[in-house]
Amino acid sequence: MRKIFTRLTFTILVVLSTFISGNSQQRGNIVEYFGRERVEQIEEGTVFHTFTEGLTMPLGPGSGGVVPARDIIAWHYANGTFKTPAAGAFLHPVTNPEDSVYVWEKLDANEEGLFQSRTMRRAYLYTSLQSPRQEVVLLDAKGHTRLYVNGLPYEGDHYDFGYTLIPFKLKKGLNEFIFTPGRFGRVSARLVAPEKPVMLTQRDMTLPSLINGETGEKWAAIRVINASEKDISNLLIQCVLQSGEEATYATGNVMALSVRKLPFRIPSTSVKQSEGKVKATIILKDQNGKEIDRSEIVLNQHGPDVHHERTFISQIDGSVQYYSVAPSTGATGGQALVLSVHGAGVEARNQARAYKQKDWAHVVAATNRRPYGFNWEEWGRKDGMEVLAEAKKVFKTSPELTYLTGHSMGGHGTWHLGVTYPDHFAAIAPCASYPDILGYGRGPADPRYQDDPHFGMFMRSANGGRTFDLKRNFLQSGVYILHGDDDTVVPVTQARNMRETLGAFHNNFVYYEYPGGSHWYGDHSVDWHPIFTYFKWQSIPEKNEVKHIEFHTASPGISASNYWITIYQQEHPFKFSSVVFDRTGDTISGTTDNVTALKLELSALKTDKNPLLIIDGQTLQANTTLDVMLKKESGKWSLATANPAEKNPVRNGGFKNAFDNRVVFVYATNGSKEENEWYRNKARFDAEAFQYKANGSIEVISDREFKPENFADRNVVLYGNAVNNRAWNLLLTGCPVTVRSNEIVFGDQVFKGDDLGIYFVYPRRDSETASVGVVAGTGIKGMKATFPNDYFSGVNGYPDLVLFNHQWLKGGFEGIQVTGFFNNDWSIGEHFAR
Repeated sequence: MRKIFTRLTFTILVVLSTFISGNSQQRGNIVEYFGRERVEQIEEGTVFHTFTEGLTMPLGPGSGGVVPARDIIAWHYANGTFKTPAAGAFLHPVTNPEDSVYVWEKLDANEEGLFQSRTMRRAYLYTSLQSPRQEVVLLDAKGHTRLYVNGLPYEGDHYDFGYTLIPFKLKKGLNEFIFTPGRFGRVSARLVAPEKPVMLTQRDMTLPSLINGETGEKWAAIRVINASEKDISNLLIQCVLQSGEEATYATGNVMALSVRKLPFRIPSTSVKQSEGKVKATIILKDQNGKEIDRSEIVLNQHGPDVHHERTFISQIDGSVQYYSVAPSTGATGGQALVLSVHGAGVEARNQARAYKQKDWAHVVAATNRRPYGFNWEEWGRKDGMEVLAEAKKVFKTSPELTYLTGHSMGGHGTWHLGVTYPDHFAAIAPCASYPDILGYGRGPADPRYQDDPHFGMFMRSANGGRTFDLKRNFLQSGVYILHGDDDTVVPVTQARNMRETLGAFHNNFVYYEYPGGSHWYGDHSVDWHPIFTYFKWQSIPEKNEVKHIEFHTASPGISASNYWITIYQQEHPFKFSSVVFDRTGDTISGTTDNVTALKLELSALKTDKNPLLIIDGQTLQANTTLDVMLKKESGKWSLATANPAEKNPVRNGGFKNAFDNRVVFVYATNGSKEENEWYRNKARFDAEAFQYKANGSIEVISDREFKPENFADRNVVLYGNAVNNRAWNLLLTGCPVTVRSNEIVFGDQVFKGDDLGIYFVYPRRDSETASVGVVAGTGIKGMKATFPNDYFSGVNGYPDLVLFNHQWLKGGFEGIQVTGFFNNDWSIGEHFAR
């Protein structure tokens, strides 16, 4: 237990009576520092106030589904019209029936300190606090999706994990807090006086198992709270085991008033501790080696032959991720590999332990980046594939013996990963599954928008998740469907629909309904012996053995390759593309749809002579037995050379793809004081959100600190425009989109106003692989129009570019000006809706 924070000499009186305004209406939870309130020590400091009085207000209509949700509170902040609420008062004057829902009602916390009611899953919560001085504190809150503190956005704790501690500065006078609802319809919040300005916290650590007999250091990660008003850089983290081994790692930076989960290294040890527990001391040091803080932790120690956890560095953001293993009991090397993907709320370590060990296969469970994660789409999909690659390397498995299974949300993940990467798995086995999120729990968006062209662009951007449109990719894998016939969580009709769908064209699938089976009826809900028997019958063929390929994709940036064919470019971005090819001797013939460039991996086919190519009825003679690129121009195919400056599988667009490739956030400092503060906080908010949702660790720096050579070939997200962010001209010279004060230049079109905001992705000019994302506005309103970060979702889609005014926060698509996709050469063309 830490020592009580000595600066906490003030005492607190909660004023339970009303604060009377000019119109005699009660306001929110007004707290003044007068008397004494009970305090509570926690590891990070001292709890000095728990919020107990508040106001709630319905969210109002939202877009939902695969498109961004509206936020009326964000709109008021952007518009500069938010006023301190009172019970019984409307948020703003009622001018239409929709406005009448926005009325504040009093709500007190219960004895457990929870704000909870039957309406809280669809309601804002407002509370407030009166402070006599400026003071840096920590907010310890749970149950909310996000939070506004005095108008600035912060990430929430959607799933009641208890991970979130937010450092912020109380201002002198009234401080206002607005929480948006989370998954469970309850919120609790309290304030903590931090023990130290910079410290470690054991909340949400990522730790590996120490494996007996293995040498080499292992990755781990721990959160560092920076409750000071200065950025800290060049930090060191030292790990010292109880047996004396130690490792020191030069870790990352932490911006002021933020929390970042930083990597460190754990040394190996040859000393086996009793009961499989190893004590370790984690020491945080400054760049000169001076100790800042330390924490005592306990690591699990195992033999390599039992269930355990392993860690690795993700190429998405440089963070430490883990996966769990049920290792094979058979001989090392040449074993099969089964990737298991978990259901909603399930940790990977628990998923792996649902499987008894096999004597012929390693079972590895990825995390989806979190127990809820991304529905196994987007960054969850990428995590699954990173774990698959890591496990193949670690366990040296036979590539042809690779399989995929999962339960519930992981059953959906099995359908999604299986249909996206059909040549990676010999067979898949979805259990208690739903094939498409739009057919399970997510209805269509507001019907008023069905014919809106911008709605169409968002829907199109989410095509990667449309399992039924990609269903024929399942032809390349065996499929075993398992579902309990009494499942009330995921109805068995979901499985029956897929049985009917596959039955129309697939000749290698098994369907079984477990009699009386609920959603989870024991470990055999996933560890079902017939599934693993079925897996043993399946294998992935060598590329040169594949004579027929039918492959479908929503985008080369999601899935481009299948055996010996790679789709490089589409005619219409993010519309479905397909190729159907056959190989007979040295002749390769096939048809394409929505494809303008592709590669044939002739080197893998081991042909006797240069093959004859027949594509869409056109005949070409390859002049090599090596790989060839083909491109279609004016309806005719010809041999070509790949141009890395154009769209390709590595850099293909979709705004979300900016948040990948060891991304770094760079915020503006060359604007007004308000602009600089906003962009800094927006970058912090996005990093905070990615940390919570994706177990992420994104480096956030100012434009003054950014030097391109120090971040070579890494993605960069710029917060700010061409005037106030100095990095703009270093990275985006030649871009047809420019954001300045009061205008956005979009090709030959200029949009005027101080209320415009934009998200877009574009190639980084000094790299053949990296991209630049932009979050920018033309003025204060436009800047604040970028409040939402719904792009961190595993459900919705984002095109290359979205241009909007601040009204989109209130009116949804009514505030959007432009959406769409750049051409393959990254110019502006026909693929935009205006």
